[in-house]
Amino acid sequence: MFNLSDKLSKNTARQLSPITLAFVGDAVYTLFVREKIVFENDLKGAELNRRTSLEVKATAQAKFIDKIMHLLTEEEIEIFKRARNTKKNTRAKSATVCEYNKSTGFEALVGYLYVIGEIDRLNFLLNAGDNDEDNR
Repeated sequence: MFNLSDKLSKNTARQLSPITLAFVGDAVYTLFVREKIVFENDLKGAELNRRTSLEVKATAQAKFIDKIMHLLTEEEIEIFKRARNTKKNTRAKSATVCEYNKSTGFEALVGYLYVIGEIDRLNFLLNAGDNDEDNR
């Protein structure tokens, strides 16, 4: 049986494909943003979706990772770069290749921290740029 609290070792997580980590990270980051917006606002569904989309799109993620890059450990930078540099079969519709690559690296980092259970570190990084409206 699988539980949401199940976590992987760092070695096992590092063996996952960067795209797999980004797949998990995309879901984790989207949930984080959705919860943050709901907890801070009383909005209707359409506005919730609009605000979420503004924060989770590739261009916003690329700006966000640029802002927090100085906070990352060597290990986190390695995870980010590995995913950023991975060949991807898809492209973002409204982002440059550079922005899309950075967003993939960001999502992989989020996914990695999540699957190894580093929730406090993940919360710290995701809240690091919270006051910067340019991320949105």
